[in-house]
Amino acid sequence: MCGRFLVTSPASKLAEAFDLTGVEALAPRYNVAPSQEIATIQAGEAGRQLGLRRWGLIPHWAADPSIGERLINARSETAAQKPAFQDAFSQRRCIVPADGFYEWTARNRGHVPHCFRRRDGEMLAIAGLYDSWVAPGGGIIESCTLLTLEANAVVRPVHGRMPVLLRPEDFDAWLDPEETDPRKLSRLLAPSPPAWLEDRIVDSWVNDPRNDGPRCLAEAAGEAPSLF
Repeated sequence: MCGRFLVTSPASKLAEAFDLTGVEALAPRYNVAPSQEIATIQAGEAGRQLGLRRWGLIPHWAADPSIGERLINARSETAAQKPAFQDAFSQRRCIVPADGFYEWTARNRGHVPHCFRRRDGEMLAIAGLYDSWVAPGGGIIESCTLLTLEANAVVRPVHGRMPVLLRPEDFDAWLDPEETDPRKLSRLLAPSPPAWLEDRIVDSWVNDPRNDGPRCLAEAAGEAPSLF
């Protein structure tokens, strides 16, 4: 599961990392949580486009938008077959830019927050799916979910799952609306190399999704960083 992440890079770095033009400045967010609007990147007629979507996928056929509260993640191993995700997996794929993601140790081990980021300081590209839901009154809710897979060697000591992190060379293939073969798409959803990520224990202030700001990344008092 991936239930919290951060995106703090300036618009210039976001544009460079994902080959975007005309990117407006986004407020830095240190504790992004489900049900909030998040930035997503998808293919458009004039190239890649940045848009905002609610985190928690609402399938276009859903009777009630509250289903999105349960669909913040989709297992990459089965998303192409699950009714809630199969249409989006085939036709509506996106990238969720991030500067890191959080995971917690099990509660019986202290429920300690860890932040995982790229060692080289580059942004993460989380594989996502999106959909549009039309309310009975005519309003539209744009929503999305993050794909996950089994954790790599860096994340596994903390949590068994992690977000799918796409390689830059796979961005075009993942976003290509003409590609619908689930076998080809699934090959892009491989575990990220352990050398990409570093793990740091952070302040428990991040545990509350209402908290935001640089303190979320502060080193936990009395704790040494956890390195793998």
